[in-house]
Amino acid sequence: CCLFQLTMSLNSSTLLNEENAQGLKRNTECLESLELQTPSSFQDNPFQQLQLASQEVLEKAKKSGRSKCPRCNSSRMFYCYTCFVPVETVPTKEIPTVKLPLKIDIIKHPNETDGKSTAVHAKLLAPDDVTIYKYPCIPEYEEKRHEIALVFPGPNSVSVKEIAFHLQKYTKKGVCASDDDCSREPLRKQAKIEAEEEKNPNECISSSRSEGSRLKKIIFIDSTWNQTNKIITDERLQGLLQIELKTRKTCFWRHQKGKPDTYLSTIEAIYYFLVDYHQEILKESYEGQYDNLLFFFSFMHTLIKDAKCCAGKE
Repeated sequence: CCLFQLTMSLNSSTLLNEENAQGLKRNTECLESLELQTPSSFQDNPFQQLQLASQEVLEKAKKSGRSKCPRCNSSRMFYCYTCFVPVETVPTKEIPTVKLPLKIDIIKHPNETDGKSTAVHAKLLAPDDVTIYKYPCIPEYEEKRHEIALVFPGPNSVSVKEIAFHLQKYTKKGVCASDDDCSREPLRKQAKIEAEEEKNPNECISSSRSEGSRLKKIIFIDSTWNQTNKIITDERLQGLLQIELKTRKTCFWRHQKGKPDTYLSTIEAIYYFLVDYHQEILKESYEGQYDNLLFFFSFMHTLIKDAKCCAGKE
């Protein structure tokens, strides 16, 4: 199949030879026709280095087939994407739980197909720290702009590494929606922070780090890239610090045509943001603390890749 041909090409030492460039291009186009995005920097299993909990429970559920949701009785595979719970054949106690360093809000587009969304993975695996909202029902963020950021690519987006610097500016400015609003009395918390900064003018570096660690909530938009405009232009999201993940490549099997491979699925974006946040802002070594966020994603990636390859061979 086309996937097998591409894999062989990627693993071949002759890949670097100029005369094989056209062959690689044809193989890549063939792979894209299968709607499966496998960046060349990944091995056959891009998740093999992750510290994942045993997926034996998912293997058993796969063999037994679809099962009922314990809440709505709908027939589902692995989990119910409307109730955010595992099905009867997947005991909750056998699903890993991930503790996150900050809260996550996921804003889901109303036309996003529930069964195709990876946002539910985050809710299943980090239930205490993740909340999913269906647009247009979202919280008011204006009064919390100094401690909230939105992950979304754009001309004003900054990297995770730059959060500390930019969040510091947001704090100094307060949470004013406009210059006219800045005439009101500043928040006590803000006044206290500025007083401490004046008292310790030589602690800029440590202060910058503490500003970054004041980030308490991160927002993700769950929709196809063509549907995001309606949400990202909503007035309730205006003025929020925007973060872009520019160095990661997607493994999502529904990668959208015409979009760069740095446009990640929702669960990938959450995972990679947290890894970068852990290292760049918390300044701690990453030892797999959030790997289980990809518990379902990695399993389904392998299932779909193998199924498409087998279909091609037949």
